[in-house]
Amino acid sequence: MEISGKRMYSLLKKLNFVRLSTTEGEKRAAAIIADEVREAGIEPKIETFMAPRYEIKKVKFEVTEPEAREYEVSGYGFSGNAAKDGIEAEFYYLESFDEMCLEGAKGKIVFVAGGVNVENYKKLVKAGALAFVATCGTWTDKKSETDLDERMLRPIHTDEGVIPGVCMRIADGLRLVASKPKKVKLTLEQEEGEAESQNIVAEIPGTKFPEEVIVYTAHYDSVVFSPGMFDNASGSATILELLRYFAKNPPLRTLKFIFCGSEERGLLGSKAYVADHKDELANYRLCVNVDMTGPLLGFDCVRVMGDASLCYALEFMKKEIGYATEIKQDIYSSDAIPFADNGIPGVNFIRTAADGTTRVHTRYDVITQVDPAKMARTAAFALEFSKRTVNAAYFPVERKLPAEITERVEIYLRKKKPEHKEKSFK
Repeated sequence: MEISGKRMYSLLKKLNFVRLSTTEGEKRAAAIIADEVREAGIEPKIETFMAPRYEIKKVKFEVTEPEAREYEVSGYGFSGNAAKDGIEAEFYYLESFDEMCLEGAKGKIVFVAGGVNVENYKKLVKAGALAFVATCGTWTDKKSETDLDERMLRPIHTDEGVIPGVCMRIADGLRLVASKPKKVKLTLEQEEGEAESQNIVAEIPGTKFPEEVIVYTAHYDSVVFSPGMFDNASGSATILELLRYFAKNPPLRTLKFIFCGSEERGLLGSKAYVADHKDELANYRLCVNVDMTGPLLGFDCVRVMGDASLCYALEFMKKEIGYATEIKQDIYSSDAIPFADNGIPGVNFIRTAADGTTRVHTRYDVITQVDPAKMARTAAFALEFSKRTVNAAYFPVERKLPAEITERVEIYLRKKKPEHKEKSFK
């Protein structure tokens, strides 16, 4: 059986809608993928888990002094309901998170140019800010052609306190600060809770070494305003194609295919899987993850979360078969991370889009930006790698992570703080 870009593209057509975590769109996508797995001759298992879900009921930001004016904003999920009836306070432009600038934030509604990361959110809480306004986009964006970012706080943000926040376009932020407002009012009401998300899991038992497991992952959810064809319907189509191959060509080792839900909420599907299967993980030898393939203009790359010997093997293989790709030993922000956190090496197959083409996490991540032939090309390389490892006489990948990869994973998951080095300026 050959890899078929046309067959892969047909899945993208079926998934060409918004698939936001915990919504009916995500559930509909899960059902479509499950049916595709059944058609390949494998009975899938739907594993549900709880994921955070919020609904903004009311959000508003307005200048009250010296002149009344309202700005379009979106609310930060899980930033509470302290502003349900509106908070009116002095406006303060926080130029940086330097402690001298933060001294002026107490009791005020703070404007920040850009986003607010975990550390800076905690600084706002500690400084006594009443609420915050962050920004997104560029000043050249047209409102009719762009969307306000959908942003959500996670428990790691709010473990030291909660203050409400909203997001506005940077062009509006420029106008706001230039107008020198004295007082502003922020209103934010939302429902916060949890709802079900799901992973679709399919297993093909090994014929000779069934106790050795290789896991394949790709996420199928998207963000709120995006059909997510590049990120990551393409990856789901890729591992589905690999599943089809091994369903017809039984592997020597056991393969598990996990179509992960709620990745865009913080790798929640893969995190839920490893948490629910802790007692099995000792048998897992490798995670193969595919996240974003198929742009016509771009280049293929592989990110290896494992021993350098795996990089050397991939370098040898790419030269042997004549496959141009960039191979690096590094972590990659996707569903192989929770497996690496449990000592399981990972290989991430990606095709990076050329600048100015495919734009992820926007309304422009559309099906016309994914090319069937390029998607099939990446899948064929992933399959060639898989056949050599899955069916090896002795499994060639050592189950260990180098210390530097383990450290990067721990920093990524915020289990460890990075060491800050002094920057030099010329």
